[in-house]
Amino acid sequence: MALAFTAFILSSCAELLQVVQTIDSDRPLTETEVVSGLKEALKVGTDSAARRLSRINGYYGDEMIRILLPPEAAVITENIHRIPGGEKMLQDLIIRINRSAEDAAKEVTPIFVNAITRMTIRDGFNILKGDKNAATQYLKANTYEQLKNLYQPKIKTSLDKALVAGISTNESWETLTSQWNRLAGSMAGQIAGLNKVEVELESYLTQRALDGLFVKLALEESKIRTDPMARVNDILKRVFGSKEAAN
Repeated sequence: MALAFTAFILSSCAELLQVVQTIDSDRPLTETEVVSGLKEALKVGTDSAARRLSRINGYYGDEMIRILLPPEAAVITENIHRIPGGEKMLQDLIIRINRSAEDAAKEVTPIFVNAITRMTIRDGFNILKGDKNAATQYLKANTYEQLKNLYQPKIKTSLDKALVAGISTNESWETLTSQWNRLAGSMAGQIAGLNKVEVELESYLTQRALDGLFVKLALEESKIRTDPMARVNDILKRVFGSKEAAN
């Protein structure tokens, strides 16, 4: 009888636990739970994007976000053959520029985490109900100026760092543009209608690097919204799972 009673109690407890779990899974999520789950997903997504970009070839190896010379420098790329050794100098410069962005990307995560931590319940639901890139747009609106102000000095440090043969990216850029501008300013250059190139490389590189970062964040957000395997917690599985069922 004792064994039978024990078995009955254990069976009843198992059934009760199953009922509780079923009820809990059907229980509507609270606003706090939804936003907490979303914050966790965004922290994972931003960290993942930053880590990928900070690797060797994170920028340079990705045609989607590879950083090339500013549009104003098109006159250089089109006429680089006029400068002895110019083509190799141009290739080396582009590699160095992308290496600089990869180096600076290592410092991005804390800025995003700070913005995510400050997210309100209203912000969270606007993101969940918004466009497919609503989270990326939220992060861009709440971090871009901070990223620009804090990122650019790091870019400058990277640009000033000796990378190849003791030559920095800034030195390569200055050498390339100065040689080109001398040609453009010469009588022959004026007759040919060549224009000087005067671009502040740090500002341009910062903008392009951040643009690439937000492109990658948008891709991470897309995974969370469309790929069940990318949802990092049960709350997001329930939230986005229910949205898919509704669609």
